[in-house]
Amino acid sequence: MTDAPEYVPPKVWSWNKESGGRFANINRPIAGPTHDKDLPVGIHPMQLYSLATPNGVKVTVMLEELLALGHSGAEYDAWLIKINEGNQFSSGFVAANPNSKIPALVDRSGPEPIRVFESGAILIHLAEKFGEFLPTEPAARAECLSWLMWQMGSAPYLGGGFGHFYAYAPTKMEYPIDRFAMEVKRQMDVLDRRLAEAEYLGGDQYTIADMAVWPWYGGLAKGLLYEAGEFLSVQDYKNVQRWTDAIAQRPAVQRGRMVNRGWGEPSSQLPERHDASDFELKTMDKLQAG
Repeated sequence: MTDAPEYVPPKVWSWNKESGGRFANINRPIAGPTHDKDLPVGIHPMQLYSLATPNGVKVTVMLEELLALGHSGAEYDAWLIKINEGNQFSSGFVAANPNSKIPALVDRSGPEPIRVFESGAILIHLAEKFGEFLPTEPAARAECLSWLMWQMGSAPYLGGGFGHFYAYAPTKMEYPIDRFAMEVKRQMDVLDRRLAEAEYLGGDQYTIADMAVWPWYGGLAKGLLYEAGEFLSVQDYKNVQRWTDAIAQRPAVQRGRMVNRGWGEPSSQLPERHDASDFELKTMDKLQAG
């Protein structure tokens, strides 16, 4: 343990210094826009403003899965929101999502635009709109929604908890890393036990529950999230590994993971997506480069 003096919280907290860490420049204790800027609008029914973090990937995977089933109404423009540059604090983005977090969806398929924010809400909106990936039978629907809400409640411990203190905090501290590592391993065990008894989280069908959980915990299972695979012994969760690999093989998942991505291998990046042919052009670029 550290020999540093114990921190004593003030009687009243005040924002008088940066929090430190990788995202210090965008952290603040107030909401609302910092600058005026309208969001761009493309030609498709769905306008997505996002980034290929796990929460963003949920939605692009869902849209690509819907298009793969032939739902032309799910055609979308995906606009890149650079959160490190504060794009999420523009007046246009705040109008779409007052919480200033990606992703935000504006459904322009009807007479009036509908804003939908929070990734889980977007998945439900799209599932109900197109009648896909959310069972209608009461027990199966309840199971699917339960796992979706499990992800929404659990991932902050993985991201803002473990991920922050393990990967992004300006100094390493034993207590928070140990505390959140324990919780993340418990969560992985929860998933592993469920996937020992069912092919997918909701049962025998692939649903929005899998789309929500996979970008977070599938990424963790493959050591892609926070480079913490060895630290958390993720290889021990055999059922999670099986499920992760199965979902990763889906073509729509492979496409969705590329959208709004601006890091990693160039062939894996599609910062903006405005047409299905964008993927074909990316494939051609890859072949020519090879």
